[in-house]
Amino acid sequence: MIRAPSRGDRPGPAASGTIVGMVVLPPPEVPYGATAIRPAWADLPPEPRAAIAARLGSPVVWASTATGGFTSGFAAVLDTAAGERVFVKAARLVDQRHLCDWYAHEALVTAALPPEVPAPRPRWTLTVGGYFVICLEAVPDARVPVIPWHPAELTAALDAWATSAAALADPPAALVELNLPTVAMLARNDLSWWREIVDGRTPLPAPAAVVRDHVTALAALEAELPRLAGDARGLTHCDLRVDNILITPDGRATLCDWNWICHGPGWFDTGALLISAYASGLDADGLWSSHPTSAGAPSLALDATLAALSGYFLVRATAEPSDASPHLRAHQRWHGEAALTWLRHRQGWM
Repeated sequence: MIRAPSRGDRPGPAASGTIVGMVVLPPPEVPYGATAIRPAWADLPPEPRAAIAARLGSPVVWASTATGGFTSGFAAVLDTAAGERVFVKAARLVDQRHLCDWYAHEALVTAALPPEVPAPRPRWTLTVGGYFVICLEAVPDARVPVIPWHPAELTAALDAWATSAAALADPPAALVELNLPTVAMLARNDLSWWREIVDGRTPLPAPAAVVRDHVTALAALEAELPRLAGDARGLTHCDLRVDNILITPDGRATLCDWNWICHGPGWFDTGALLISAYASGLDADGLWSSHPTSAGAPSLALDATLAALSGYFLVRATAEPSDASPHLRAHQRWHGEAALTWLRHRQGWM
């Protein structure tokens, strides 16, 4: 089991200062359990509601809309008169086609995940009344962790990821046959924003002014990521963050939203998840070094990951507000600033 250093009681919302030499950043102004704007069960048209109930084999007697995440599709825990509880997501085929494609992909991926991976599995999908619907196992009474991290919850998340990464190191044929993208491809196509800034195609985001003299070095670091990630056969989640994790009442972690799964090294997601641990004042460098996914990782793996993600988050945070969530840009800005601060400490740029 991977242990996060204990800090006693959970720090309050105004946590700040330095603890045992580590930085504690102000927590994000993002309520991760309530970030999305979604329709409720009663907002769905009668035809898909009737079809969902028919497929469940019993009327829906209670629905709790999922308020986490950054998309606008329907998502809710449904209880039936027969006592069954499931998690259902739905999106319109015409104007939410991208969500429908994501849900269909999620059904294929989660159905093929090795049994060791703690993730909800799909029950069924259907297309009805202009909607695509996916029904997944519910995770009873689970909740999203809060930032700053409670050490025990971070330990559970890191343990769940270690187990998952080990199971995905030699992925089953059903996942390989999906022709999934690679982390190297993602890094080249979507995570090269410092290079865009150096070349004058993108303005330097305001929070990045503190590294104005290091932008060329940041571009060089992010450019290492495609090479370091290589052409790994193994798979990694590629979107492992606090709002894609659920903590169960017994303290275990379940990993959700596998839409972006890629061939690549598990250390990429470990570095991404530990950004919020660093900002919480925990020993993120120690946790990185001790995590099984980091064993044998290239020496620049963490710094290249932090460079690529900090550029991506900080630039994306300057985009127009999202209709799906009023909190998306704040989420991106906070993660970008945290990643950049951690990297500055590692590089001695403070």
